[in-house]
Amino acid sequence: MRSSGKPAVAASGEEIGPDGVREPGGEVHAWLPGQNQTVCGLPLSRSRLRRFPHVRFDYASTDVLTGADPVGRICPRCLAATEGRRRDEKRPWTRHAPRP
Repeated sequence: MRSSGKPAVAASGEEIGPDGVREPGGEVHAWLPGQNQTVCGLPLSRSRLRRFPHVRFDYASTDVLTGADPVGRICPRCLAATEGRRRDEKRPWTRHAPRP
């Protein structure tokens, strides 16, 4: 199996949605199909994470989770690895009075 560039979801739990499809629940990680570990480095088998290849990891750092969501926590290391910095994005800081 070839690994794709778009991460899918690996989660600690699962729920059945209203349409009968498995949905991730609990702690959510990014996972590249074809690999045996998450993007942050957790091995799938040892950490007992379930794979969801049909669900894309499209979470952002600005997402707010409530008690009604089946997802309880989004891994911050996976978020940082999948978001990255865009090439055209400038640094958020500015240098004042640089050294000569």
